[in-house]
Amino acid sequence: MATRNRMPPWHEIFKAPSGHELLIRPIRPEDGAPLQAAFSLFGPEEIRDRFLQAVTELSPETTQRLTHPNPKTEITLVAAESLPAGEAVVGAVARASIIQGTREAEYAILVSRFLIGQGLGRQLMRKLVKWARGKYLDRLYGDVAEENEPMKQLAASLGFQPQPHPQGTPGLVRMVLELDN
Repeated sequence: MATRNRMPPWHEIFKAPSGHELLIRPIRPEDGAPLQAAFSLFGPEEIRDRFLQAVTELSPETTQRLTHPNPKTEITLVAAESLPAGEAVVGAVARASIIQGTREAEYAILVSRFLIGQGLGRQLMRKLVKWARGKYLDRLYGDVAEENEPMKQLAASLGFQPQPHPQGTPGLVRMVLELDN
């Protein structure tokens, strides 16, 4: 269940069924170090499903890109402890980025194995859809590993449709939501 009371835009408290309370908010530059430190909280399957390869750490370049999104073309949200940025453990990251020269955005979500199944991925996905609609985009899509049934089911439950990957990449399916603005 999410609540919203006089918080800045894109901020909300998310209360998981487990009792964990997290603050969903836009990422900040000072989240870089905690994000790199929290990377070990993400299991190998989650990392492989998101990065589509085995990655053991978040590179400084990726961290810089994630923590400094261009507000005109992308959004990066985190679900973190209700502590000041730079001190809070980050349990999930969700990002959407407009593909240059199109009216489409690509999404990616990474949720810690400790928070999976709590509804956090759904809430983050809803926020990415809201952002994409607010940008008057035609579609939002994400490339998902064929064996990542939870992500495919989550996306489908929100209206995303599976399509073959445009580059014919084996093992990937593209989940696409046509946005009716």
